[in-house]
Amino acid sequence: MEIGAGAHHLKHHLTLDRQAAVRDLCVALIDGDVPAYVPTVRGGGKMHVRMLCLGRHWNGKTYRYEPTRTDFDDRPAPPLPEPLRAMAAEIAAGTGMALDPDLCILNYYEADGRMGLHQDKDESPESIAAGVPVVSISIGDTARFLFGGTKRREPVVPIELESGDAFVFGGPARLRYHGVSRIVAGSAPPELAMTGRFNLTFRRY
Repeated sequence: MEIGAGAHHLKHHLTLDRQAAVRDLCVALIDGDVPAYVPTVRGGGKMHVRMLCLGRHWNGKTYRYEPTRTDFDDRPAPPLPEPLRAMAAEIAAGTGMALDPDLCILNYYEADGRMGLHQDKDESPESIAAGVPVVSISIGDTARFLFGGTKRREPVVPIELESGDAFVFGGPARLRYHGVSRIVAGSAPPELAMTGRFNLTFRRY
């Protein structure tokens, strides 16, 4: 489903088997040697997700990417696993866009998780100018995703992102505002035996 030029919602793109494989990898990553944490952002506020960056770390205090987590524990960002990189490239190609990601932001949302409206604009100027897409994958509970325009005050469209859905935005949609207003607790497929939501967003720095 094309939401607008450069923006595509791929409903139920991942089979349950693929969702389970991604879930298992996410669990291993966020509780791994370099675990996920709740970032503190500029101004001192706490985000409402647990975050783990793969390939490159996004610093919530400087809004810049870096090789190590200087805003938290100075640990290096874990590498981006090849199966996830390949999956993101495949999804982008299915919408007619090309992505060879070198980083992924993995967020875990509990029932009270949310994400304010924002633009993904901290990647390199070359990546932004080229409209290289962002690929998002949802696993677990449904999220009420808000997708707006290129200016904060433009109207937003609410979209239900369910487990196995993918969302791709690039080209003219690359800098559209987006966020998550709520998580529908208990809505994950029972076969996944999980609570909360994993969201993986793949980018090219």
